[in-house]
Amino acid sequence: MTRSLTATRPALAATLALAGLAAALVLLAPSARAAAGTVTWLSPTPTNHTSFTATVGKELSFTLAAAASTPAAVVHISAVGSLPVGAGVDWTDGASAQSVFHWAPTKAGDYTVRFAASDGLGATASTLTYVIHVKAGAFQSRSYKLSDDRIARWTVVLKRAVVRAAPNAQAHVVTVLPTTTTDDTQNDVLVLDGIDVSKHQTWYHVRLPILPNNSTGWVLKGYLGSLYTVHTHLYVDRASTTLTLKKDGATVFKTRVGVGKPYWPTPAGEFYIRDKLTSFGNPFYGPIAFGTSARSAVLTDWPGGGYVGVHGTNEPGLIPGHISHGCIRLHNAAILRLAQLMPVGTPLTVS
Repeated sequence: MTRSLTATRPALAATLALAGLAAALVLLAPSARAAAGTVTWLSPTPTNHTSFTATVGKELSFTLAAAASTPAAVVHISAVGSLPVGAGVDWTDGASAQSVFHWAPTKAGDYTVRFAASDGLGATASTLTYVIHVKAGAFQSRSYKLSDDRIARWTVVLKRAVVRAAPNAQAHVVTVLPTTTTDDTQNDVLVLDGIDVSKHQTWYHVRLPILPNNSTGWVLKGYLGSLYTVHTHLYVDRASTTLTLKKDGATVFKTRVGVGKPYWPTPAGEFYIRDKLTSFGNPFYGPIAFGTSARSAVLTDWPGGGYVGVHGTNEPGLIPGHISHGCIRLHNAAILRLAQLMPVGTPLTVS
């Protein structure tokens, strides 16, 4: 009996060891199966080597989808290498994953994009390669603002320019701009807006130094020079006989002035500073005078076609008040200070 028991115990131990090994193999079996899983591309994924045609400025998009054969796997679809500038991909990971490629090209040409899908457990789908041919799009007209209360643009008239009521060559002619002013200075205009009607044709919407006051019109860019920027804006309040200069919207100078008499009024509206004159032989105008685009419809003491000036005076005792034929008069010290702060091209608002 004792020998039999002794003989049985080693056999039982061997049996239990084999059972444990079998159990371990059973536990390892799911992992082995997961590692051997697959990732498959699904509809609506475009087939490999599909070619797309896109247009500059218009968005192209397509969707890729993939799934794993292992239920617990998480599939991720990613770009292989870099995407074109401006392109993006929106990802959704999961047992079934989806990615949306989107791109609005800015330059014509041929581009290649590649995508891969993996489940994080070692299984991957074959890499997909797509070619995108981007063609130049039809030109779209573009309009833009160039002047406001804080920043304004102005330019000189390079060639005798026809001004039209609309930005096209068949529109009604408003006036013709010469290259010089009646003060024998370079003629200039305040540029309000711009519009690119084609790749090779731009029109500028400009404020005009003509009657009726506040007139505007459109001039082809080729007749005008480069745009210059000013950050100043001059305001004249006739009721309070006050002149205020602002820079980037903040007041930098303020003084009392003389303006037109009721029967020779300083015209109200939106204008601009056209030129700057110095060294007058007549002390009536003070040391410095600015010509504006405003014109008196009645009478003015500013020579050369009734243009309103901003200038000094030899009669400082009359300021402030409604004293002139339409011009805006300052004390000589004030006009000198203004000349240091205000460049030509500055918009002028008279209220």
